[in-house]
Formats: sequence, C-alpha cells, structure tokens
Amino acid sequence: MRVGLFIPCYVDQFYPNAAIATLELLEKLGVEVSYPARQTCCGQPMANSGYEHLTEGCNELFVDNFAEYDYIVSPSGSCALHIKEHLHTHNDEQKALGIRKKIYELTEFLTDILKVEKLDAAFPHRVGLHQSCHGQRGLKLAQMTELTAAPFSKPVALLNMVKGVEIVPLDRPDECCGFGGTFCVAEEAVSAKMGKDRVADHIQNGAEYITAADLSCLMHMEGILRRLKSRVKVIHIAEILNGVKETVA
Repeated sequence: MRVGLFIPCYVDQFYPNAAIATLELLEKLGVEVSYPARQTCCGQPMANSGYEHLTEGCNELFVDNFAEYDYIVSPSGSCALHIKEHLHTHNDEQKALGIRKKIYELTEFLTDILKVEKLDAAFPHRVGLHQSCHGQRGLKLAQMTELTAAPFSKPVALLNMVKGVEIVPLDRPDECCGFGGTFCVAEEAVSAKMGKDRVADHIQNGAEYITAADLSCLMHMEGILRRLKSRVKVIHIAEILNGVKETVA
C-alpha cells in the first residue's frame, strides 16, 4: 500500500507537529508513506470564495502529485472533502476522478481502510472533541445529533484506544465553531461569537485540551482561548493518537 501524504498549506506553515505526527502514526501502522514535495494549496479558499474557476492550476498540480498513489491521506477534513467533491482537470479528468475516490481524512483512513483496533499511545488528560462541520456533515465521520439514528464517531472510537484519555461530554457536541474559512473574514463578528460559545462549552465541562480532525477549527478556537488567557490548549487528534508526550503552550 503506497500512501501519498497531503499536508494542507496552513498545517505546513503553522502546525507542522500535526503533519509529523500523521506521518509517524501511519508509519507505525506499517504504511509506506511518501510526501510529494511539490504540493501546495488545494484551492479550497478560492473555491469557497466563489472563484473555483481560478483553481485550475492547483487542481492540475494536485493530480500530477498524487495520481499514482493507492491512497491519499490528509490530517484535514475540510481539504480532503474539497478534493473529494470538487477536483477536476481539463488535462486528465479520469485521473482527477480516481483521486476523488481514494483521498481520505486521517481518522477516516485509520477506521475504514486500515481498520485499526488498538493503538500504542497514552494521553492522560481530559479532552473535548470538536466535531468539525466538514468532517461530520461532509465526510460523515460522526453522526449528527439532529438525526434519529444510531450515534457513532470515528474520532471518538480512536481516542478511546488511547490510554488515559478522558473524553469530556459537551452540551452541544456538534455545534459549528464559526471558522468557516473565509467566513471568519467576511463575517468576523458572527464568527468570533460562535467561536466563543464553542470554546465556553469545552471550558465549562472541564476540558484540558480541545482536539479535532481539522486544524482550521482548532486555530480559530486557539486564538479565542489565548485572548481569554485560558489554560485550555488545542491539539490535533493525530498528535494524541501518535502518543505525544507533551505540548508547547
């Protein structure tokens, strides 16, 4: 199994530890992982702002980088979903369609493809799980609470394999944090209020850390936590599953 590691630009620039943890975790699980060095932005910010017609260069580069791998894995639900639903190219549409069928967010890949049942990791902390909108409603990583259906959560199932983790219950477990990519720029007041409400839920329920499969959401909440001078930290789920020993404040 050959896996191409897709690291979104903001993860590469701001949260490289999450990318490193993703690589280490996959290799621990016996996966042959490669990182195409020419990769760059997938084009999601432009597409979400109404300029998908300008993403052709990003799309063609993505196909060139990743078409030959058996699977593509990313520690970002929103970027993975963008590729899964929107990747096209005039040069070779069949390759683009093939990529759309084999790209996975990390927890999705661990659960659905590798079918992981145990992990050698420990993280003795109270953790609040943020279910990002792209992951929950797009990739179906967890059940939506408004549905009359059996609950499930792929991230929770994986976190429960980590020694010492205590997942704190939240009052509104699948509420949006308000980030929404360019939404936080165009509607900053609404975005900030939503983020404050989301952070308050975790704080009030005693979380020491907030984790998620989307660092964009965590970045938004981290900014709010810092402004509140809160001791609560954010950490990508890959770092917990990989058995991180400590984090930098």
